[in-house]
Order: sequence, then C-alpha cells, then structure tokens
Amino acid sequence: MRVLLSTYGSRGDVEPMVALAVQLQALGADVRMCAPPDAELRAVLAREGVPQVPFDRPWRSWERPPDAAERTQRVADLIAAQYDTVTEAAEGCDVIVATAMSQFVAPSVAERLGLAYRCVLFCPDVLDGLDGQGLDELFGKPINTHRASIDLPPVSDVGTFLFTDRPLLAADPTLGPWRGPMGFDARQTGAWILPDERPLPAELLTFLDAGEPPVYAGFGSMRTLDAGGVRAAIEAIRAADRRVLIGRGWAGLGLIDDQDACLLIGEVNQQDLFGRVAAVVHHGGAGTTTTAARAGAPQVVVPQGGDQVYWARRVAELGIGAAHRGPTPTVQSLAGPLGTALTPGTRARAAAVADSIGTDGARTAAELLLAGDAAERL
Repeated sequence: MRVLLSTYGSRGDVEPMVALAVQLQALGADVRMCAPPDAELRAVLAREGVPQVPFDRPWRSWERPPDAAERTQRVADLIAAQYDTVTEAAEGCDVIVATAMSQFVAPSVAERLGLAYRCVLFCPDVLDGLDGQGLDELFGKPINTHRASIDLPPVSDVGTFLFTDRPLLAADPTLGPWRGPMGFDARQTGAWILPDERPLPAELLTFLDAGEPPVYAGFGSMRTLDAGGVRAAIEAIRAADRRVLIGRGWAGLGLIDDQDACLLIGEVNQQDLFGRVAAVVHHGGAGTTTTAARAGAPQVVVPQGGDQVYWARRVAELGIGAAHRGPTPTVQSLAGPLGTALTPGTRARAAAVADSIGTDGARTAAELLLAGDAAERL
C-alpha cells in the first residue's frame, strides 16, 4: 500500500504524522510525507527515515495568525502554497492522510485523483465545537474558488469537506475523550507519539543535577509571547522559590539576567526533560500537553488560542495542573496557577494520570489504515 501523509504546520502538526509514518513503514507500507521545509522539521523526518516531499514555503514564513478580515486570503494563500506539491506527490498512491492546513487541499487532491482520503485531528474540540455555518462563511469562498479552478464542483458543507464524517482522532482518551456531535464517527486511536531517544545536552544535565527540580517554561512555536511574558514567567517561578528553565522556542525567548538559578535551552528531548522538572508552564499544544502528562509533570497552561483553550481546560479538569486565564501572563496572574501546580496533591494526581496515557496510538492508526479502514472515497 502506498500512503501519502500531508501536513502543513508547526512541529506539533508534523511529529505525530512522522510517528504514523514509522508505524506504517514497519507494517510494510510505502510512505512519503509532504511537510514544511523548516530545518528542525526536516530533521525529525530525516532522523526517522521518512521520505519527505517538502513544500516550497517554510512554516515560519507565515508571520502571524490572520485577523478576521485577513482569514479568507490566508486560506487562499495556504491552498496555493500546497496544491501542486500534494498533487504531484499523490500520484501512484492509494490513500492521502492529512492534517493541519493540508486539510484545505488534500480532500480536493484525493477527489481529483480518485484516491481514498482520511482526515486527522489532534483535538476532539475541533468537532465538539463545530459550527457548519461559520465554517462555510469563513472558508467556503477560497475553497470553492480553488475547486472551480481545477474543474471540481463546489462544496456546500465545509465542515464535512475538511474533516469528513469519519476522521481519525489522534488524542489520548484520558486527556481528550471523544464526545463528538451527531454526524461524525471519529475513530479515536490514542495519541501518535514518536519516541525520542536523544540524550539531554551536557549543560542541561549539569543544571538539573545542581539543585532541586526546576520549573520549565516554554511556548513552542508560539510567537505571541514577548519579553514581557518571559519576564513574568521567570519572576513568578522565582517567587515560588524554584529554579527556572526557559525554552527559547520560535519566539526566540531569552533570559532577563545572569542569575545562576536560570538556564535558557533550545529544542531538546522533552520526553526525558519533563520527567525531571517540578512543573511545565506552556502554551497548551496537544503534543506538549500529552508529553507533560505522560511524564507525570504538573502543568500550567497559558493558552494562546485555538485548541489550546481546550487543553488548558482538560488539564484543570483532570487535576494535573491549572489553566491560566488569557494568553498574556503577568507575575500576579501566574502566581495562583503555579501555586496549584506545585502542590503535592497535583503532583500525585499527575503521576496517577500518567499511568493511564497510552503509547500505541500510531500503531493502532496504521493498522486501521492498512486493514482497509481508509477505503471510503469522497
């Protein structure tokens, strides 16, 4: 079976698809993957031996989330940036499996080439909160304009076009249980986790061994946090009498002084790191939330938008951490959530939930795909 995986987004959109690719390859499938050409994303695919068909435009080149007036044009631009690449890569394949911004393109490619298609979601809230009329208004025009240009008929239900009625839900059922709306038959496989065996850098290991477990604060690919946000995080963690680890992330965060109890790090093995920290302050991406939960690390989620609000709520509901109110942290606003995360009760609860987090979601999804679960055509 020849499978094309396609994703256009940040690491949280790429790494789970690489996990699926590895499992498909292990089962004998011929896999290739369309993904952004950003160096750190290419490195993940190369490390796992997954053939990449790169898009022309890096994900980092999309400077900021669009406002409401710009959203229609942004979708049109995203479609234009992907369509030719996905179409060429899909030739000779049996099925396209897509997620993130590739959901605007892959269904039309599959329809035009007569291929099976499956949509992947990393958060159940995408469907829980589905408002078909809203999606039609937001995305119908650029999708249908493009479809007309490739001689395909317009779609009248954008929600079903994007997500299909049988999406694959790559989320852990403890963290993100499926309680979806009528009309969608999601197949919840569990989270797609790519094992990371990389050793932690020597400087980081020295820092970890030099005192009590620090609190880690990092916001991944989010570029909405500025110097004020990182200052607030550092000062709030210090006020809780904890050492500080700051993840530089795509925002290029830095330190505010040269005190010894604070260390700035780049991209590292979070699966290892999070098991060694007192708590994780982060943006609430699906991958980071799952990694921290698996490690038994208490969390403070500072959601910047989208499905991050859902994951912040779930962390609080499960008692494995706390949700920050709003996207902009201050020392005062972080004090309460951080205090909750650092209690013995929260750590005990986080350790208990960690034992329930599954690790075989990508294998389950690969077996479903190869068993013919992807046979439906648009």
